[in-house]
Amino acid sequence: MAEPYKLVRVPSLKTVADFRQHVASLGVEIPCEDTIATGAESPLAQPLTTTRINGKTIGNRIAVQPMEGWDAETDGQPTAHVFRRWMRFGESGGKLIFGGEAMAVRPDGRANPNQLIINSDTEAGLTKLRAALVRRHEELYDTSKDLVIGFQLTHSGRFCKPLDKRKMEPRVAYRHPILDRKFGITSDSQVFTDGEIDQLIQDYVAAARIAWNTGADFVDIKHCHGYLLHEFLSAHTRPGKFGGSFENRTRPLREIVAGIRASGNPIDLAVRVSAFDFVPFRPDPALSSPGKPGPGIPEDFSHCLPYRYGFGVNPNNPVEYDLTETHQFVALCADLGIKIVNLTAGSPYYNPHIQRPAAYPPSDGYRPAHDPLIDVARQLKAAHEIRRRAPASLVVMGSAYSYLQEFLPQVGQYLVRHGWSDTIGVGRAVLSYPAMLWDAVTKGVLATRFVCRTFSDCTTAPRNGMVSGCYPLDGYYAELPEYDQLKALKK
Repeated sequence: MAEPYKLVRVPSLKTVADFRQHVASLGVEIPCEDTIATGAESPLAQPLTTTRINGKTIGNRIAVQPMEGWDAETDGQPTAHVFRRWMRFGESGGKLIFGGEAMAVRPDGRANPNQLIINSDTEAGLTKLRAALVRRHEELYDTSKDLVIGFQLTHSGRFCKPLDKRKMEPRVAYRHPILDRKFGITSDSQVFTDGEIDQLIQDYVAAARIAWNTGADFVDIKHCHGYLLHEFLSAHTRPGKFGGSFENRTRPLREIVAGIRASGNPIDLAVRVSAFDFVPFRPDPALSSPGKPGPGIPEDFSHCLPYRYGFGVNPNNPVEYDLTETHQFVALCADLGIKIVNLTAGSPYYNPHIQRPAAYPPSDGYRPAHDPLIDVARQLKAAHEIRRRAPASLVVMGSAYSYLQEFLPQVGQYLVRHGWSDTIGVGRAVLSYPAMLWDAVTKGVLATRFVCRTFSDCTTAPRNGMVSGCYPLDGYYAELPEYDQLKALKK
C-alpha cells in the first residue's frame, strides 16, 4: 500500500530561493519576486484605473474575499461578531471589499441558520454594518473615496440549512449522480421548477435594490462553490429554459442582470465564479483511521462518463479542467456590463483541495493527497489564461493565495505586475491578519505570528455549529466558550 507523501510546510522554506526550489521540484509554476516591494514601487499599491465602480477608482490592488458567516442572528441581522469582522475588513488596507460575506437573498436560501439575510427587514442593520467598515477604514487610512464595497448575493441550493445547523434542506438545479447520495437528494420534488426560479430571480433583483439602499457600490451575483447559480452552469441534463444549452444555463444570470437594470437600480455588478470544477472527492478509506481521514481521492465516476455534471471540467477526464465554457462565460459577463469577475474553483463541500488549498483538513474533509502548492498553481494558471483573453476593462480577480503564507506578497506583486490578475484577493488569511498585504506594502515585513497556516479551524468550527473565526491566531476567539469546545472536538 502506498504511503501518503511527506508535506513540506511553507514556514520551513526560509528564503525565496528555497520556495522557488521547492516549487520547481513539484513541476508547477508559481512566480515569485526576490523581495517585497514597498511604497509607490509596489504593484499592490497602484490604483486600478481600467474601470470605475460606482464612479470610484479602486485605490489599490489589495482585496478582501467574501466568506460565509455563521454568527448572525437567526433573523439574518448582524451581531457584534459580524460587526467586528467587518471592521477588521476596513482595517485591512484593501480598497476592494469584494462581497464582505455571503448574504442569502431569502431565508430558505441560507447555508446555516446564522447566515446574514439581505431583505427589507435587515436593510437598516446592513447599512450600519457597511458604515462601521467605512468608519474604521477612514480612521486608519484618512479617506474612503477610493474604497469600493460590494455585497455577495447567494442562494445555497444543495447546501441549504436554513433552520437547523445539522439538518440539510437542499433545493437543487438538477439530479446529480454522485452529490445526491452525499447530500440527501432523494426526490425530484427537491429540484427547482422553472416557475420557482422565475421567482428567485426577482428575489435577487429585490436584494440588489436593498444593497444599493445601504450604500453598497456593487453586488456580486454569486456563481461559485456548488451553490445554486453555480450549479445551474452545469445543468446540462436539466430540461426546459434553464438547462441544456449554454444560453439556457446562463439564463438565471442574464435575467437577474436584466431585472436589476429594468428596475432602475444603478448599482454596479460583479460575479464570483468557480472557473473550473472536478468530480467530488472523499478520504481514501484504505489510508483512513478513526478521527484521521485519509488523503483525498476522487469518487468513482466511471458510471457517469462523459461527465456532464460540472462547469469548466473535462467531461472525459473530470479531474482536469477545461476552460472553453469559462472563457465564454467571462465574455458574457463583459457583454452584460458586469465589471468584476472574481475567479475561484470547485467547492468546499465536495473537493476543497482545489478550492482552498490547505495543510490541514477541516473535520469533514480529507488530507491533501499532494502538496497544496500544486492546487495553488492550478488556480494561478487558470486565472492567467482567463485574464489574457478577457477585455481589459473587465477587472479579473484571482483566488487561492492564502496557502502561500510568507511568500504571498512576492507572488502577488508578480501576478499584478505581469498581468496574471488585476487584484490579489485574500479570504481566510484576513481573519487572522487583516493588514497582511498592507504591512507588506508599507513596511516590507510581515508579523509572521499572525500569518494563516491553513489550520482549517475557521471551517471546522462552523461545520460543527460554532461561530466562524480564526481560533488559533485571533485572541478574540480564544476567549469564547467555543474555543474549548473546538479543542475537545479536534482531540
